[in-house]
Amino acid sequence: MNFVFLSPAFPPNYYLFCQSLKKAGFTVLGIGESDFGDLRPELRESLAWYYKVGNMHNYGELADACGFFTGRFGAIDRIDSLNEYWLETEAGLRTEFGIFGVKNDSIADIRKKSRMKMIFEKAGIPRARGRIVNSPAEARAFAAEVNFPVVVKPDNGMGAEFTYKLDCGGQVDEFFACKPGREFIAEEFIEGNIVTFDGLADRQGKIIFRTSHAYGQGVMEIVLADSHLYYYSAREIPEDLEKAGVKLVEAFKIRERFFHFEFFRKKDGTLCALEVNIRPPGGFTMDMFNYACDIDMYSVWARVMAEGTVKLDYERKYHCCHAGRKYRFNYKYSHEEIMRRFGSMIIRHEELPGVLARAMGDCVYLIRAEKLNAILEAVSFIQEC
Repeated sequence: MNFVFLSPAFPPNYYLFCQSLKKAGFTVLGIGESDFGDLRPELRESLAWYYKVGNMHNYGELADACGFFTGRFGAIDRIDSLNEYWLETEAGLRTEFGIFGVKNDSIADIRKKSRMKMIFEKAGIPRARGRIVNSPAEARAFAAEVNFPVVVKPDNGMGAEFTYKLDCGGQVDEFFACKPGREFIAEEFIEGNIVTFDGLADRQGKIIFRTSHAYGQGVMEIVLADSHLYYYSAREIPEDLEKAGVKLVEAFKIRERFFHFEFFRKKDGTLCALEVNIRPPGGFTMDMFNYACDIDMYSVWARVMAEGTVKLDYERKYHCCHAGRKYRFNYKYSHEEIMRRFGSMIIRHEELPGVLARAMGDCVYLIRAEKLNAILEAVSFIQEC
């Protein structure tokens, strides 16, 4: 079986997907901009062929690469990057080459926030109200319905990219005066904490792995304030969150993919759906899956690609936490002091690429413990300024 992996060198830990695909019996074919010699050795050894393109944003070059692979290796069975940035590109290539998975006729449902809201409503999941706004008047009319503040973001966007919180009509005018040339959606501002329902579905849509994470602060707030982030995995998934997450796996017809659903836990305790992401959560969350349960989800995913499903027995043994630090802050405790006090709980310390640093931190500590209070104590120490 032939698996084309787009941009296999980024994020840096994604070479583990390619390594696992090879072990599962795939012929792994990479497409990227980097020189082959610049790829890490483990990635080079996992690839049967690497096709270097001049520009990953040039669809024609990617189609030529897939055509080359088809001629040399036969039909392409799967293509993916597991990266939200390339979802639409992948859908186009799947459509053109007749490959299993999300294609052009369904990509909008998992990319456009306005379409997500329609599916939330159909599934009976409460959601943040939102509307496409093309003018200050339309934005003001929406704000009159839901009250300021409102959040505006690209209807087809990633994370907190080009996301703004508008507190008054004057800020609406300022936004439209310099608005990027994209379609934006306005959403009501929801007060609450972000919680997620994350996992992996097999070829028939059965969930074979599930977990949940809670955020100390939303990614939008982190990016807007250039602050530091922490989030941690739950050992038990709240019943209402699990029920809503299972409904959305069915509603979005998720097959043979990771999923990352974001909800607000409002002050009154109820849930409000924010958005869906049909890929693994960002940063080192894949590794957090593994550390929390003592499993290897890279390998499990590759086996699902090869076999359609797997039987996975696992237990969420630990809370696992991402605690980021940004170098612009003058932190109270040094790395050495952190390791002396919490070294037995810290299972990884990494620098992050600049493209991820704004949201995730310049460096990250991954912390593991059975008790949540131990996690929160370590986070407080690490991020104290």
